[in-house]
Amino acid sequence: MIVFDELNLPKLWAELSAGRVQETVAATLSEDGADNDLTTLALCERNGIRSARVVARESAVCAGLGLLDGFRASAHNLSGSVESGVADGMHVAAGTTLMHLHGPLSSILPIERALLNLLGIAMASSTLTARYVEAVRETRAQICDTRKTIPGLRWLQKYAVACGGGRLHRMALDDAILVKDNHVAGLAPSEYAQRICECVERVRAAETPLRFVCAEADTLEQFEALLTLPVGTLDIVLLDNFSVELLLHAVKLRTDRAPTLLLEASGGVRLETVAAIARTGVDRISVGALTHSAGSIDVALDMDD
Repeated sequence: MIVFDELNLPKLWAELSAGRVQETVAATLSEDGADNDLTTLALCERNGIRSARVVARESAVCAGLGLLDGFRASAHNLSGSVESGVADGMHVAAGTTLMHLHGPLSSILPIERALLNLLGIAMASSTLTARYVEAVRETRAQICDTRKTIPGLRWLQKYAVACGGGRLHRMALDDAILVKDNHVAGLAPSEYAQRICECVERVRAAETPLRFVCAEADTLEQFEALLTLPVGTLDIVLLDNFSVELLLHAVKLRTDRAPTLLLEASGGVRLETVAAIARTGVDRISVGALTHSAGSIDVALDMDD
């Protein structure tokens, strides 16, 4: 089971990227038709050896530099290295060289856009996450990601969130229990709490490995019902779309009735609002924007000569 709550980036990269780097690189190159780059094949000398640099055109937090290994393995006679002193999780200024490529031009140019696209996506998530983390730095709250990721790139985006100082939520549907409104639509709060209790008992009786057990509360009534569950039934309650005032009240109730229970705020969190949410005393804030709205960092490939 992956331990998402630690920020040991080399370990996390090894765990999240295992078996996925080559698969991601191959899919990206195939989509781009890299094996039949008509322009490069017609114009460039096949054996002409060149050197190039991958450069961040804007300030950013590095993420995904290990992708270079996958591209080296996929391109004929291509060698390369990450720039000395640059590593995932590091803030770099505009103009910083991230990595070097060396080999036939016919190997460098077909992978250019695929490499830059993946790095740009990863570094956008890490850079945006770092801004959220900085906004809540004086509080207890941890910034967490969600499953709102680009299909096929979840592993990379979640790793990038960690590079920015964020914490990873569940990786997929099969590593945690997260009861949401659609699971229990139409149930009264007391019925909702009882159903969750029964569900957790069944799963734990089966000794299913779980990262955590979490239930969503959309209303204060639901939250109060969840507080009546036996200690240890839930690890986290997700307070969805609660106002700052309701969050303050929920934190006080938690402190009085279930002090070991973690509270997570979620729903429409923005950079302008995250600090106020964090100051309520919640433990976690999940932010879909870290992966679904991060955009892309401008990363370019420049030929050395």
